[in-house]
Amino acid sequence: MELIKKFKKFIISNIVNIAVLLVALSNIILLSLFLNTFLNLDKILQISIWSIIMILESIIVMYFINLFYKKPIINLVYNIKKALLTKEQINLQKSLNPDISYINNFLNSFKNIKSDFLKWKEIKWEVELAKEIQEKLLNKKITPPPSLNIVARSKPMWEIWWDSYDVIQSWDNFYIYVWDATWHWVWAWFIMVMVNALISSMTKVFISWAPIITKVNEVLKPRVKANLLMTLLLVRWNEKEKRLFMTGAWHEHLIIYKDKLKKCFKIKSWWLALGMIKDIEKMIKEQEIQFEENDIIVLYSDWITDSINSRDTSEIKERFWETRLIQAIESSPKAKWKTYKTATSVFNNITIELSKFMWYKHTQVDDMTLATIQYKPKDYDLNNDFSTDISEEFITEWKW
Repeated sequence: MELIKKFKKFIISNIVNIAVLLVALSNIILLSLFLNTFLNLDKILQISIWSIIMILESIIVMYFINLFYKKPIINLVYNIKKALLTKEQINLQKSLNPDISYINNFLNSFKNIKSDFLKWKEIKWEVELAKEIQEKLLNKKITPPPSLNIVARSKPMWEIWWDSYDVIQSWDNFYIYVWDATWHWVWAWFIMVMVNALISSMTKVFISWAPIITKVNEVLKPRVKANLLMTLLLVRWNEKEKRLFMTGAWHEHLIIYKDKLKKCFKIKSWWLALGMIKDIEKMIKEQEIQFEENDIIVLYSDWITDSINSRDTSEIKERFWETRLIQAIESSPKAKWKTYKTATSVFNNITIELSKFMWYKHTQVDDMTLATIQYKPKDYDLNNDFSTDISEEFITEWKW
């Protein structure tokens, strides 16, 4: 039975070729008869018979071509235009050509998805609007405190971000933080914008991160679903007192490079994310970090350490992890004629090592945010520092 089906499909798919073959065979037979039987006829009669045969052959071939190809294609083009440009019902005619039949089946499906496609165009426009709003909110020029150098970048996976960073000044305090909204897409964007606006306003009322985050969480929790959370890593620099404070909300470690020891140390973030529970006042704390001249702190989102090595073909993909991040920090070059690293040299080296690790044809499946902050040395000279533009020769493919 299966063999008969395959044979039938073969015959239908090659009906024009078979027709042409039969015509060619009939040519050979007729020509043989002509040579054997009508050899004694005069030339004019021979040519006339031959011409009639050729005309009949052409008519047969043209008929099959029209039946099998031309007419169905004309009908198909008409129905495609009708489906795209109007809301009228399309009339799909059956065809012996299986390829035409396949496209007809697609058009039948297209009728059902056309409305969804038009809705997606509307959603796409709304996403572009959300992107524009977000860029105006976040792509502002950072004004670092006089005592600090700050280099920070975000690279979104999609049109809109759910990771990013901000620097907010309120009197002598500078609030520097990175965040990562759980889940993705528009709802993550909504939470991100809400939290960013709330923090900006709360810094005008409170000094410590603890009451700021507590109040932000009180506003956020009743307004979002239980599974929509935001993690943050936050530092506060008091420019007058030259003191650094830190708190975290279930984010990655804060990494501090101590220049005197030439070594990195990890500081745990607090275990509670925003939106997890309503009252976090007694749980969240702000702690002081010993931050001295030439020291550098690194804030980042999870896809920095979770980035995948594209050369790894195994099922368990190799990740960048914190070990490589710390190695990149500690191996960063020193400023020209100086004994210390800078925020730019550390940021650039992490970027280079991350790019080399991800290699070519990398896959970025999440947003990436990185910030490096240096307690500026007294003899710091911008002319002796590195450029924030990294040469293409130092990276493989991925870049900010």
